[in-house]
Amino acid sequence: MHVDHLLRLDRLDLSLVWGDETLLGQEIAGVTATDLEDPARFLQPGEVVLSGLVWWNRSGGPARTNRFVSALREAGAVALLAGEETHGEVPRELVDACRRHRVALIAVPPQTSFRAVTEAVYLRQWGELSGGPASHHALPENVRQDLDRALENGAAAGELLDRAFAHLGTPDCHLLTGSGRTVARTGGAAPLPARRAVEALRGGRGTTVRVESEGTVFDTWYLHLPEEGQVPPRVLEEISGLLGRHRRRQDRYRAARGPAAGRLVEAAGALRTDTGRLRGALESCGLAGRTAYTVVTAVLEPHGDTGGEGVAALTEALSHLPHVAFAVAQGVGGESTAVVAHEEGTTPDVGERLREVWPLIQDRCPESTWCVGLSTPVATPAELNTALGQARYALAAARGPALSPLPVADLRELDELALLLAGVPADVREVYRETVLGPLLKGGARSGAMLLETLEVFLARDCSWARTAEALHVHVNTVHYRVQRIEILTGRDLSRLDHRVDLRAALLC
Repeated sequence: MHVDHLLRLDRLDLSLVWGDETLLGQEIAGVTATDLEDPARFLQPGEVVLSGLVWWNRSGGPARTNRFVSALREAGAVALLAGEETHGEVPRELVDACRRHRVALIAVPPQTSFRAVTEAVYLRQWGELSGGPASHHALPENVRQDLDRALENGAAAGELLDRAFAHLGTPDCHLLTGSGRTVARTGGAAPLPARRAVEALRGGRGTTVRVESEGTVFDTWYLHLPEEGQVPPRVLEEISGLLGRHRRRQDRYRAARGPAAGRLVEAAGALRTDTGRLRGALESCGLAGRTAYTVVTAVLEPHGDTGGEGVAALTEALSHLPHVAFAVAQGVGGESTAVVAHEEGTTPDVGERLREVWPLIQDRCPESTWCVGLSTPVATPAELNTALGQARYALAAARGPALSPLPVADLRELDELALLLAGVPADVREVYRETVLGPLLKGGARSGAMLLETLEVFLARDCSWARTAEALHVHVNTVHYRVQRIEILTGRDLSRLDHRVDLRAALLC
C-alpha cells in the first residue's frame, strides 16, 4: 500500500495538504499514533504517523514544530496524518516544516477516527500479503496465466496491454507518463499527442489509474482510458499491478546500464581525448555505429540536482524524441549529461524537439527551472570531448537571463552578443567589466552611475545625440559633455565601431 492509496479511500475523507508524487508513491510499512513532541524513538521506517497535534500550540514557536517533523524525517516516516479536531485546521507552521523536510502532510477531518485510518492500512496490507485463491482475482484465471507467461518471456508493454484487455473487447487504452509520453497503447487506440495526454490526465476525463512503481514525478506511469466505466476498477488494479512488475524490470535494466552511461560521460569530459576509450564506452551503451552524436547538458535552477531529479528529467525529455538512442548520467559539475546518437539528416532536429517537449517536463516541477544546453552534432567519437564543452557553454547561456523563459540553448543559435557572453565564466566577465568600465566609477558612485546610464542609452540609440538627449531629458550639449567624459575615462573613441562593441560588451557583462 502506498500513501496516495489512503487519499483514494472516500470513506476516510482525507485531504492532501502538501506532498508531491514522489512522496505519495512511497510504500506504507505500518502506522503509529503519537502526540509526543519528539517521537523518534518510537517510529519505524516506512510508517505513517497519526497525530492529534496535542503537543502543538501557538506560543511554542516554530522550533518545536520543526523538531517534531525533523524527527519524522530522520526516522523514515513516509507521511504525517494530522488531525484537525484539536485546532480546527492544520497549522501553517506545520505545513511549512513538512515542506522543508519533505514529509507528505495529510489532514484528517474530525469525523474520521484514527482507528479507521489504522484499520484501512492493515486491512489493505493483509489483502496484499494473502494473495488469496484464484476466485479472489478480478481477471479470469486463463488471462492471468497468459499475462504471467508473457511477462516472464519479456513481452513489451504494448503486447501486455493488448493481452490484458482482449477479453473485454480491447477498449482504447494508453499507458502514459506524467509528461504525456505514450509508453504503449492498445492496438485500436489512436496516437495521443503529448500535450493532449497531459490535459487528459489533468482534466479528470475518462479513467486514470497510477501504476505503482519507483518512478519519479517525470516518468511515473498511468493507465488511461478515455471513457469511464468500460473496465471494472478491480480489473484495472490488477492490470496496473502487472504493468508495475514490468516497469520494475525495466528500471532494474536501466539501473544496470547506469555505470556504462557514467563511464561514457566521464570519457567525454576527460582532459585528453581517448578515442579508444570513447568508442568502448559508446559500445557499452549501445550507441556505436551512428552517423551523428549530440551532447545535451541540463541543470535544475536554483537548487542544483538533488537526488537524481536532473537525470530523470533529461531521460524523460529525450524519451519523447523518435529515432534516437541515448545514455544519461550525472556529470562532474552536478549537471545531467546525455550523449544522443542519431542519424544526421534523417532525424528531427534534437534541439527543436527538446524545445517542444521541455515545457511538459518543466510543468512536472513548477517550483524550479530546468536549463538545457546542446552541442552541434558531431560525426565521430573523438569529437565528443569538444561537443561536451560546447553543450556546457550553451548551458551557461541558457542559465543567463537572455534566454528566459525558454531555457533551451542550442550552440548553433548563439547569434547575439548577449548570448555569447552568457557562456563566458562569471569571473572572466567580472574582470572584463571592471577593466573597461571601472574608470567610470572612480569619480564617485553618483557620477559614475550617470555616465553608465548615458553610455547605455547612447549605444541603444545608435549613438544619436538628439535621441539620447530626448530619452534622458537633458540638453544635447549635456550628452556631448558626458560622452566626452566617457571617452576620456575609458580610453575609447565612440566614433569607432570596435570601441563601441567593447563598451557594449562590458555593459552586457
